[in-house]
Amino acid sequence: MFTRYCRSVLVTPATAVDRYASCHRSGADICCVDLEDSVPAHRKEEARRLATGFFASANGPAAPPCAIRINAVTEPDGLADLLALRHYPVKPAIVLIPKVESARDVEIVEHVLGRDCPRLELFAVIETPRGVERLAEIATSSHRLRALIFGAADYAMEVGSDLSWDPLAHVRGRLVNSARAAGRHVIDSPTFALTDLSLVHREAVLAQRLGFSGKIALHPRQVPVIGSVFSPGADQLELAGRIVAAAERSGQGVTTVDGTMVGRPFFEASRRLLDEFGPVPETPETAVTDRDLTHPDGGSR
Repeated sequence: MFTRYCRSVLVTPATAVDRYASCHRSGADICCVDLEDSVPAHRKEEARRLATGFFASANGPAAPPCAIRINAVTEPDGLADLLALRHYPVKPAIVLIPKVESARDVEIVEHVLGRDCPRLELFAVIETPRGVERLAEIATSSHRLRALIFGAADYAMEVGSDLSWDPLAHVRGRLVNSARAAGRHVIDSPTFALTDLSLVHREAVLAQRLGFSGKIALHPRQVPVIGSVFSPGADQLELAGRIVAAAERSGQGVTTVDGTMVGRPFFEASRRLLDEFGPVPETPETAVTDRDLTHPDGGSR
């Protein structure tokens, strides 16, 4: 399923103020500042203060939605994050909630921030076995919940699994099914090898084929790779146009296109694709310096 909404989500540590601008101009669909894993314990309060500038500096009608990943709401730092967000001059569009293990984790964030942030959207990061066991409950926990995110590193650590694709494929499948059943987006864990763009591409392709909406990026250079995978190619858009035309000719009945039988599911998917992307796909572009590669970002783990 192709959608522009969250093909790529670029995460930047709140303490890396010098990288805020490159995050905003990266071409990512969502830009996210991180208060959790990428920030050491002794800098949490500083990170909360610095992060206000991430939202204030994202100006202009073309600016992407800006998000923030807080600490777990079951920890003191997570509660402090929520209280601080209520007083940010410019509020985040999206809050990523890490280590979600029940609907209550999502409800806490909604309760604390809902009045001050009436348009707030929530993303639940699933990265523990308990969270996986409660996927259906979490996916339907709030009307503000727009997506589930897979945190592969923490999950693999907890179950003793290898972090490569195959051992975690079954968990990814469960996330996709639960998210789609609840009408939510679902975003894959990042590729932690920052400079191995071939691996980023391979994992993005696997995630897209499995049904993910997009993927977390840890470096601006990963963004165009991810964006291209989660965007339809010209051949896909051309085929979608012919399927829609065939649907009109057949009166929405079953017909064939290029020797393949197509019916209602194909018609609806093709219409959504054309409505979202139009006749020409767009690929985000970004210029990145070698210096940027020396500063790994913290992402969903």
